[in-house]
Amino acid sequence: MDAGAEGISAPGRIAEPAEGISLEELALAARNHGLPLEALRYDVTPPGLHYVLVHYDIPAARSENWRLVVNGRVRTPLTLDMETLRSFPAVTHRVTMECAGNGRARLVPRPVSQPWLVEAVGTAEWTGVPLRLLLAEAGVEPDAVEAVFGGADHGIERGVEQDYRRSLPLAVARGSDPEVLVAYGMNGRPLPPQHGHPLRLVVPGWYGMAHVKWLREITLTDAPFTGFQQAVAYRYRQEAEDPGEPVTRIAPRALMVPPGFPDFMSRVRVVRPGQVRLEGRAWSGYAPVAKVEASTDGGQTWSEAELAPPDENTWAWRRWQTSWTATPGSHVLSARTTDAQGNTQPLDQPWNRGGFGNNLVQQISVVCLRK
Repeated sequence: MDAGAEGISAPGRIAEPAEGISLEELALAARNHGLPLEALRYDVTPPGLHYVLVHYDIPAARSENWRLVVNGRVRTPLTLDMETLRSFPAVTHRVTMECAGNGRARLVPRPVSQPWLVEAVGTAEWTGVPLRLLLAEAGVEPDAVEAVFGGADHGIERGVEQDYRRSLPLAVARGSDPEVLVAYGMNGRPLPPQHGHPLRLVVPGWYGMAHVKWLREITLTDAPFTGFQQAVAYRYRQEAEDPGEPVTRIAPRALMVPPGFPDFMSRVRVVRPGQVRLEGRAWSGYAPVAKVEASTDGGQTWSEAELAPPDENTWAWRRWQTSWTATPGSHVLSARTTDAQGNTQPLDQPWNRGGFGNNLVQQISVVCLRK
C-alpha cells in the first residue's frame, strides 16, 4: 500500500485527504461537529450533540471578569458584568439553530468550506436577557439603523485581522417576534465554551452565523455594517464579483431519523418487512410548519405525515411521524415540509458559491430484508 493511501502516512508526511477535500477543510471539520440524526428524537438537543461551528479559536473566557459593552448611537453607553445582566428579567426560549451551510456537501460542484451533509442543526432552550431590554436601557438614538455584535473570537480573513462581527437591522434587534436574546444559559446550565461561554446572541429563525458567540460588544450604528462576515462571507452569489443577497432566515427543512439499523460497509439502512415507524423534525425560519410529507419511492409519490400539536415554541422544530409498510427490496425514503407562507423544499437544489440555504429534500437509502 502506498504511503498516504487509506489515510495512512509515512513518517514525517501528512496523509493526503480524500479526493475533493482539502487539508484545510479536514482541519475545520475536525474541530466542528454535527448532530447525529438519531438525536432528532430529543425535543431538546443535549449540548454535546448540538451542532458546533467555530470560525476561529474558542477564546479564553471567564464569566467573573466578562463585560458586555453597549455603545455607539445610544444616549447612555453601558458596561455590564454578568451579575448585572442576570439582574434583568430573564426569559427562556426553545430555538432551533441551523448552520447556513448545512447541506453544502451535496452540491455539485461543492463549495469550499465546512462539508456538512444535513447534520448542522440542533434545538436548545436558551436563557438570557431580551436584547430589546438592553437597548431600551441604553436609549437608542433616532438615527440608529443597525446593531453590530462583536465576539471575542479572533482570526484572519483574506489577509485582514479581525474579530467575528455581524449586524442585525434595528427592527429585528428591538423586536419581540422573534425576541432576540443575549443568552448566558443553555438547557438550564451555563453556556458551554464551544457554544459561546459566557455570553452569546440567539436570533430565532435566523441561520447560525447571526448568533454571535462570546459576545462582548453591541454597537448601534447610523449606517449599514460592511464587515467581512456581513458584506462578504454570508451572501447568496453565483459569481465571485456578484454582490449577492444577504443570508438571513432559515429555509424550511424536514429531517427523518434513519430507520432500522446501518449496514457498516454500504452505509445504507436495513429494515425488516412489515410496519416501520418513520419520524423526524421539521422547522422553518419564515413561518410555522404547516405540513410534512413523506415518500418511500424516491419522491415519486408523497403522503402527508402526522404533525405533533403546535405549542408556544414558535421557533423550535416540530415532531412528525408516519408509518410505512416495508416490502423486500431497495427503497429511497424522503421527507419534506411546507410552512404557513407556502415555502417548501426543492427536489433539485439551486447552486450558490457559498453553499448557503441548501434545503434539498433528504434521501435515505434503505434495504428491506426478505425475512
